[in-house]
Amino acid sequence: MRIAILSTNAELYSTRRLVEAIQQHGHEAIVIDHLKCQVMIEGGRPSVLFRGEPVDHIDAIIPRIGASVTDYGCAIVRQFEMMRVFTTAKSQAITRSRNKLRSLQVLSKAGVGLPKTVFAKHPKDIDNLMELVGGPPVVIKLLEGTQGIGVVLAETDKAAKSTIEAFYGLKANVLIQEYIAEAKGADLRAFVVGGRVVGAMKRQGKEGEFRSNLHRGGNGEPVVLSPEEYETAINAARALGLRVAGVDMLQSSRGPLVMEVNSSPGLEGFEKATGIDVAGQIVEFIEEKIPADESDTVGV
Repeated sequence: MRIAILSTNAELYSTRRLVEAIQQHGHEAIVIDHLKCQVMIEGGRPSVLFRGEPVDHIDAIIPRIGASVTDYGCAIVRQFEMMRVFTTAKSQAITRSRNKLRSLQVLSKAGVGLPKTVFAKHPKDIDNLMELVGGPPVVIKLLEGTQGIGVVLAETDKAAKSTIEAFYGLKANVLIQEYIAEAKGADLRAFVVGGRVVGAMKRQGKEGEFRSNLHRGGNGEPVVLSPEEYETAINAARALGLRVAGVDMLQSSRGPLVMEVNSSPGLEGFEKATGIDVAGQIVEFIEEKIPADESDTVGV
């Protein structure tokens, strides 16, 4: 098989590991910078051009689409879908997961456990919104943000109002979410591939930091999920239509609560913390699905 990784940087750990895994499984790996691709739209003959040349004879793609280029990246993924190329992440699923509000709406409909969250356009009654989520303290999140960027913990009424008003002053849309104190600055990252959890780790934020992201200095260690946590991770990925996903959960007094589902989860921190060959698991999933790709339709 010829498997293409859509990545803007061939030297990134995740990209390099995927290339290694593809080659170790006896396939040909190609790295394509999706920002240097063009789509050719023609009746009955969709195609993708890379540096002006048609991209042909691709059996599968592994999208590694950055949050800042979601729209263009998904346009390229969509074009490959029109060419009937198998993808580990469908364009619609990527788009759905990147919008925090939309993803929470889909997860809520699917019955997945979530922190209480409110969203309003320039609300006048900030006190009432905070009361709805049991705060303060409350967590304030930009609708678009990754690796803990755009996430603020407001511990008092005054801090929450100032932060919310500042975001609204910048014309930014935000979510106001309850703070799960019992999580104690830790969360779980479950890696889902092909409808099953291939591994999980617990991420602990550094001293004084409520965000547990490894990019923010947190530490990760392997864990075994409880049956409820396992099912929550599977259901969250399935609800959003993601074949490969990183599902982030908080351990709360009312069970696991999903914070976010990542459509392009990084491999470096997870593989180093758990010792699990996630890249190989992704390639094996592709091998299982090709040549027969089950066309899964996800309702929204």
